[in-house]
Parts: sequence; C-alpha cells; structure tokens
Amino acid sequence: MAVYTEVSPAEASALLQALKLGKLVDMQGCAGGIENTNYFVTSEKDGISHDHVLTLFERLSFEQLPFYLRLMQHLAHKGIPVPDPQPNRDGDLVFSLKGKPTALVNRLRGHSELAPGLAHCHAMGQTLARMHLAGRDFNMHQGNLRGLDWWNETVPVILPHLDAAQATLVRAELAFQNHVAAQSAYAALPRGPIHADVFRDNVLFDSVDGVLTLTGIFDFYFAGVDTWLFDLAVCLNDWCVDAATGAERPLLRQALLQAYESVRPLNAAERQLLPAMLRAGADKIAINTAATQ
Repeated sequence: MAVYTEVSPAEASALLQALKLGKLVDMQGCAGGIENTNYFVTSEKDGISHDHVLTLFERLSFEQLPFYLRLMQHLAHKGIPVPDPQPNRDGDLVFSLKGKPTALVNRLRGHSELAPGLAHCHAMGQTLARMHLAGRDFNMHQGNLRGLDWWNETVPVILPHLDAAQATLVRAELAFQNHVAAQSAYAALPRGPIHADVFRDNVLFDSVDGVLTLTGIFDFYFAGVDTWLFDLAVCLNDWCVDAATGAERPLLRQALLQAYESVRPLNAAERQLLPAMLRAGADKIAINTAATQ
C-alpha cells in the first residue's frame, strides 16, 4: 500500500472543512503509486458525494509543487481530463499535513489499460495533442528535470557501474543526443509544458454512453517545458510495443500518430527528428533506471 505517512480521519476532515468540501464520509489508503502517500477520500456536501485523492508528497518539496499543480489546474480548466487541484479561499494549492506538502485533487474515474488496442491509442493521440495545445498559454516555466542537461550530469555517475559494452553504448548515445540538440532543426521544434511520463499506467479509460473514452491522465510530477515531440515519442515508445516482448506494433503506432496529427500536425523539423526523439525517449528510461538502482 502506498501509505508512508499515516493520516488520521480527523486530520483529513479538517482539510476538507478548510477547503469547504463538506464532511468526511470515507477514507481509504490507495495501493497505487510508489513515491507518495495517497488516500482515496469521499466527502459529502449538500447531499452530494465527491471523490478525491489526498496526496502527501514524500520526495517533492513545497517549493517544487506549484508548477505541477498549477499546470494541472490550467489544463483541467481547459477541458483536458486531468486531476484538478482543490484551492483554499486564497487560491493556494499546496497545504501541509504531518509536515509534508499535501494536495487534494478530484478523483478521476476509469482504469488503466495495460494492453491498449487501436481505440485506446487513437484516444491517447488526440488527447495528447489537445493537452499540448492547451498548455501554450501556461505562464509558469520549469525545464524538463529529466532532460538532456540531467543526462549529461548523470551519465558520468552511472558509467562506473556499467560493463564495458554498456558504457560504450551509453557514451555514444549521449553524444548523439547532444549532436541532435545542437541542430537548427531541433531549435525549430515546438515547445511547451509536457507530461514527460505518459505511460499506459498513467492514463484512465471508461465507457461513457457506451463509447470507450479517455477519462484521465495523471501523475504530472515529471512535467516540465520541453519539445512536444519528445512527449509524443515517450508515449509512442510505451503504448505501441508489446509489453511482454518489447516488439513494435506498427498499427498501434500509426493509429496514435495519425490521431495526434488530426489535432496538431507535425512540422517538417518534427518529422525529421522523430526517430531521434524516439531514441531520446528510450534513453530517458534507461538512464533514469540506472540512476535509481
């Protein structure tokens, strides 16, 4: 269970009251998540029940959270299906429980699809493009904290723990990505806030009036400003392969990419650099995995 810091019903109730969300009806520890403490919380106000997710952040600081929470709020208010952080009367989104930074968001319905099909990829592509466009006028800035700058800092740290062949491969790939980043085509790539971690387990689907619908994208705590193409590449790498074998599934890739472009067509620079960004998406996972082991 992803509960590292215990929160009592009285403490949760006090927060609900402060946010004018009614009385506490139910509170259950959430099994999802690996870094933060999460509770599913139900409140009742004016005879109507409301479902929330209460999160105590075990790693992120009070200073880091406003970017992520404000981005989520911005996107939610633009109609993107993401968690909407609940503000207090002063508009604050970050609170404190047990000395930990805390947020309360609405609970999105649905479930993750770990074996996505064509319809799932189509919905994902369209929603990702809509999310990129909706973030264009977001007025806060934070770089991608797991982007190329971080790779350049982290690779020298992990190299001593790799065998010779692995080290050679990582050095060559890092040199390639630095070469790509120096190109004029890379400078021409459209940018904005990105999720940077749109894996299939961070997306929810449900049936709405009998139609498969993408009902939520969550876990924005790796978000930052970077190229939209990198975000798309991370998504393609995860959604369009067989999870068991790692084999590519071209029809899924075609469905996701075409759906994305039906909302936001790629420009010439993006088409040119998509293969490089697909490599970059894989690099991020490999370097992050090595750094955390």
